[in-house]
Amino acid sequence: MSIQDRIRQQLTTDKIVLYMKGTPQFPQCGFSAKASQLLGACGAKYASYDVLSDPDIRQGLKEYSNWPTFPQLYINGELVGGCDIMTELYQKGELQKLVAKAMT
Repeated sequence: MSIQDRIRQQLTTDKIVLYMKGTPQFPQCGFSAKASQLLGACGAKYASYDVLSDPDIRQGLKEYSNWPTFPQLYINGELVGGCDIMTELYQKGELQKLVAKAMT
């Protein structure tokens, strides 16, 4: 299976996916920590993948999404964005709506 196929499979298996540095329990950068905190504040049930432990996913995602940085949040297979976008959406109440809709 190609790395692009693996990414597609991950994004279709779970409705909310966070590609991050580290894990939600042990984030390896401040942006990843903030992203997982925001999802937690929304009550999201989500899958997370540590891009530091999987260099193929890390590189493949940059090509897949055309987004060079991490974390990357996907909801229903669509790229939402990174930490800054997540923070902005959360402050507007939009992230909560996206999460709630995805979990129904």
